[in-house]
Amino acid sequence: MRTRFLKFIPLVIAGVALFGFIVMQLWNHALVPSTGWHPLTYWQALGLLILAKILFGGFRGGPGRHWRHRMHERWERMTPEEREKFREGMRARCGGFRAEQPPQ
Repeated sequence: MRTRFLKFIPLVIAGVALFGFIVMQLWNHALVPSTGWHPLTYWQALGLLILAKILFGGFRGGPGRHWRHRMHERWERMTPEEREKFREGMRARCGGFRAEQPPQ
């Protein structure tokens, strides 16, 4: 198992290096001529790639997809009363806007 992991490390390093190079090339050949922004160095492109990974959670779906699927399953199992209780809790935490209720 450990040797499998050790064989995987060079592939990860090569993949990150390749993605950094691709980001640099795309930026320098597409955005610089069309917008006049400054060209990126390789290390800046790699930093931009890492920043995108941090902000957007990955390059192949990431954990966000699993979270949404779990939340959808939970939502489907809730009764209408539980759903309303959940909505009220979210409104209290997030300060969600409430539509005006018509007088009864």
